[in-house]
Amino acid sequence: MTVDAADRRLRRARQLTLVSLATNVGTTLLLPGVGLAREPDALRLALGLVGLAAVTGAQAAVLHAAVTPWLAARARRRRHTALAVAALLSLPLVGPVAAGAWPTWAWLGASLVGMSPLLFRPLPALLAAAAVLGVSAAVTGATGGPLRAALLVTGGVGTGIAAITWLQVWFWDLLVEARQGQAAGARLAAAEERLRFARDVHDLLGHDLTVIALKAELAERLAPVDAARAGREAAEVRRLAGAALTRVREAVHGYRAVDLAEQLAAVGEVLRSSGVRCTVVPPAGELPAPVAADLAAVVREAGTNVLRHSRAGWCRIELTREDGLVTMTVRNDGAVGAGPDGLSGGLRGLADRLAPAGGSVRAYAEDGVFHLVATVPVAS
Repeated sequence: MTVDAADRRLRRARQLTLVSLATNVGTTLLLPGVGLAREPDALRLALGLVGLAAVTGAQAAVLHAAVTPWLAARARRRRHTALAVAALLSLPLVGPVAAGAWPTWAWLGASLVGMSPLLFRPLPALLAAAAVLGVSAAVTGATGGPLRAALLVTGGVGTGIAAITWLQVWFWDLLVEARQGQAAGARLAAAEERLRFARDVHDLLGHDLTVIALKAELAERLAPVDAARAGREAAEVRRLAGAALTRVREAVHGYRAVDLAEQLAAVGEVLRSSGVRCTVVPPAGELPAPVAADLAAVVREAGTNVLRHSRAGWCRIELTREDGLVTMTVRNDGAVGAGPDGLSGGLRGLADRLAPAGGSVRAYAEDGVFHLVATVPVAS
């Protein structure tokens, strides 16, 4: 799964989750800096800086992987391995920094404990946290620092960071699963509609095409021996083909002449599933069938424009009826440039469709809001 321009809210949630994770875990990386500031030996200071930078870079890569569900498993493993290597290297590089004066590696250990929910499942994460706690105790003992303070920092602070990290990642996973469910639902609905149309076409044409094929074969066989009868069979084939074509056209017209209320509901649902807050204000009373069919086409085109030509956060579809005119106004924010070209195929097709009934379509963008206005005359 990817987070594209149509998923603005999910993309923003990902960015906020990443910032929150980085802030949560990164805060503990500031505290080893206190140890660096207290280290008098220049060599130890330089090595400590290298070790801390390596851990920080590896943690940043793991945090990014945690909120990037489409990242390949191999790349994810490489980032986890890099963090493990950086953590091991930090023992000789960061462990001796400010020995006895500041629990430098204990704070680094707390940061590593906080990362455990991003690396392992619950039980391995607990074992990894326990291992880090043991390493912190060993480093503190070797450098002559206060053991109790080091364990409190690595275990207590690290556990708190781990809990917050797990909660943030859990919420992010819920958002991703919800978006995937919406996308799957949309694909399923489209597949079901295609199957329904295929069944209807099969029911309409299956019998006629079978008869046409049989009669065409009969005409072919009769042509050398009974030309008159072969001609009659060919004429029957032509009649059946014409009747089948008429039925197909009627079926397609039936699919196009969608009920306006159903179309408004369908477009509203599609926009909402794409993260757009959609408000629909239906017309007062019933509209004549031709007018409703024309406006249903406008709704479909408007919904397509919102998804393809904008980064909309909200959309309002409103129908009003006054002085013998029905006006449909579709407005949405996030207009990119001037929105869809007023001479684009979709808008031009709408204009051609509404023109015979005396209707019109106009589109314009103003202050970042795109407006699509369609008017159709209707008997009072």
